[in-house]
Amino acid sequence: MEPAPIKVSPNHCYCNTERTLLQSDFAWMSYVSMVAIFLFVIFFEVGPGPIPWFIVAELFSQGPRPAAIAVAGFCNWACNFIVGMCFQYIADLCGPYVFAIFAALLLVFFLFAYFKVPETKGKSFEEIAAVFRRKKLLAKAMTELEDLRGSEEA
Repeated sequence: MEPAPIKVSPNHCYCNTERTLLQSDFAWMSYVSMVAIFLFVIFFEVGPGPIPWFIVAELFSQGPRPAAIAVAGFCNWACNFIVGMCFQYIADLCGPYVFAIFAALLLVFFLFAYFKVPETKGKSFEEIAAVFRRKKLLAKAMTELEDLRGSEEA
């Protein structure tokens, strides 16, 4: 079963592209676009918007959690600022297909989350930390193995 944002976001990008194409033909499409933006913000903030805050709270123990939340908040707002400042320039460059860039980025971020972010449902912090320790130990073992192979060839 696909997560809802993966189903909704490409459709949202497609609808935004169509609305942008039709704005020059129908004056009322500007109002439809504004309503769509407000609806997107509302549903984003009650849906996937708060997820990064929950993930940070689940992945870090009590000690480093405040610093991790501060870094996550800074990254979130910095990216929002960059998108807000650059959107018009990108829209001028790409025209009505500007939302295709956001769809591509959505795919990249989904793949990252799918393959790199561990499932935390029903797990304690200790179990989640053990997953990261196993990955770290595996990476260290692979590095040592590569070093051994390199020294044997010399």
